[in-house]
Amino acid sequence: MSGPPLLDVKGLRVSFGGKEVVHGIDFSIAAGEKLALVGESGSGKTVTALALLRLVQNADISGSAQLLGVDGSAGAVDLLTIPERQLLGIRGREIAMIFQEPMTALNPLFTIGDQIAEVLRLKQGMTAGQAWAAAIEALAATGIPDPARRARAFAHQLSGGQRQRAMIAMALACRPKLLLADEPTTALDVTLRAQILDLLSDLQRQTGMALLMITHDLNLVRKFADRVAVMESGHLVEEGAVSGVFAHPVHPYTRKLIDSRPVRDVVEQATQAAAPVMQGKDLRVGYAVPIAGLRGWFRKGEFIAVQAADFAIAPGRTLGVVGESGSGKSTLALAALGLIAHSGDLEVVGRRWGPGAAGNKAIRRLVQVVFQDPFSSLSPRMTVEEIVGEGLLVHEPGLPLPQRRQRVIAALRDVGLEEGQFPGLLARYPHEFSGGQRQRLAIARALIVQPQLLILDEPTSALDVTIQKQVLELLQRLQREKGLAYLLITHDVDVIRAMAHDVLVMKDGAIVESGPVQEVLDAPRQDYTRTLVAAAA
Repeated sequence: MSGPPLLDVKGLRVSFGGKEVVHGIDFSIAAGEKLALVGESGSGKTVTALALLRLVQNADISGSAQLLGVDGSAGAVDLLTIPERQLLGIRGREIAMIFQEPMTALNPLFTIGDQIAEVLRLKQGMTAGQAWAAAIEALAATGIPDPARRARAFAHQLSGGQRQRAMIAMALACRPKLLLADEPTTALDVTLRAQILDLLSDLQRQTGMALLMITHDLNLVRKFADRVAVMESGHLVEEGAVSGVFAHPVHPYTRKLIDSRPVRDVVEQATQAAAPVMQGKDLRVGYAVPIAGLRGWFRKGEFIAVQAADFAIAPGRTLGVVGESGSGKSTLALAALGLIAHSGDLEVVGRRWGPGAAGNKAIRRLVQVVFQDPFSSLSPRMTVEEIVGEGLLVHEPGLPLPQRRQRVIAALRDVGLEEGQFPGLLARYPHEFSGGQRQRLAIARALIVQPQLLILDEPTSALDVTIQKQVLELLQRLQREKGLAYLLITHDVDVIRAMAHDVLVMKDGAIVESGPVQEVLDAPRQDYTRTLVAAAA
């Protein structure tokens, strides 16, 4: 590193109520450099980034964090000791942050464009018109389709990937010197991930911006970062150039992270001759959308989210669905869950399935779901026993309490959660568990009614690599033992390779390629599939 670093952190310590969670770590970042901070949940990496901007509530922070060249000066300021008023001027302009979960970071009451424009007005002194035009340009720079229309949308009207790109546009709007990116590509599919990383690289070349990236995606670190720092339990255990650390990891924890890629362990010859658990023919899902102008007063237009989809899932097999954000894969999952209206034929064990279909309650127990984010899908007001046993109250209301409790205990044991490991397990609440453990609770809740098909909506994308591997191994074991069928929705090609027997590739609501997973991913026929596979390599 030639010359002084842009950011130089020495002896950073963070404590909550006297308990230290970050233990005197040192690191630095040069202008134009990309440093990746990696580690499992609870390692202290996010707290470290938040502490630099003093965004951690009720925390005792000590040490120093010298930022060079604030307001064009040649000197440095200590981010941990300067007055709050001066720090307000630095946040957003000199240092910006991309938060991990855009749905909670974006204001639901204001449009995306208004939120980006607000930053430009406050930090750059732009007029309302200038800020709005610049907000649209910022959205366009992230590759979001139809940025002028998306600028007028609210957060709930965008897909997960589009919301993340809106967050990135907001952070980059003022061209900061340092960007703190907390899992900035977690919600993005592989091609959009590559686009965002290319965008960040272009901005670095143009502005000399430095980047501290917090991530559990080791493929991203390999491709993108210059240096990597590994955190375990609040300690910085290894640091160095990416090529050196990945080729010759010194610390056992670093080796554990590097060895955590998903491993395929499924029954390859699961029967295809059996009658499918679920079958869709010419499935189509459309949404009414407003039409601009006078015509919109009298009729609505239609947006086709899924068109002419054909698929079948046999017992004991996994059908993977992969595609970019907005490709229609989540809409297909909602239709498969019987939660949205559709045309065409959709059957579960030979019976019609969907809104208004006769016998829906009987079929409902055969099709269960595991959502992407276990923290938001589990009620914080219910105990483990109430969460896992809830399905029995609906489908077996006459089951006596002792038998229901035994079923709950058995379902928890199936997913690796037992009283001996977690004293008072049944009376605990979701916040008392880690992300991986919460996902196990979500799986137990789905399994307790003895379904034949689980719909897995990005079941590991919110998890660290080591926990992701554990959850995938759990799902593989459950499939072997119980003969479960899975409909797996994911943007992670590595997860598809590890889990799926067959795969559908979706683009703009249509299935562009399908077939056995090895055939499709190893010898793709469509350019779009080749792009997805290449982006994940």
